[in-house]
Amino acid sequence: MKRFATLLAATLISAGAVFATSSAAQAAPCRSGFFCVWTDANFQGMKIEHSGDDHWWEGDMFKHDSSWANHGVSGPGVKDHVKVYEGRELLGRVTICLAPGQEVGYSQSANDHGGSHTWTSRC
Repeated sequence: MKRFATLLAATLISAGAVFATSSAAQAAPCRSGFFCVWTDANFQGMKIEHSGDDHWWEGDMFKHDSSWANHGVSGPGVKDHVKVYEGRELLGRVTICLAPGQEVGYSQSANDHGGSHTWTSRC
């Protein structure tokens, strides 16, 4: 009986780890193949989605970005990282760079600093 209880506990712990990983991986509502940006922390507020580069974030998003998700698709030779630039036209410093699958609910150093972004091969 003790052996059964130990096995059952290990199974439940493993299942919990899988469920926790799955829910964390899908925390940000962003479609596959897209880079998403929200005006508020933790993927709240107004959202914009991009499958390509955007060199000129419009007024509602310009300097109002607070959370980001890269749900881009990876593959050989595919630009799957996203760099966010402080200014429009990819000018200024890179405020944040996301690898494929990376989601950032808030970053104090990048908060409200984005003006444009591009897909790239690496950060």
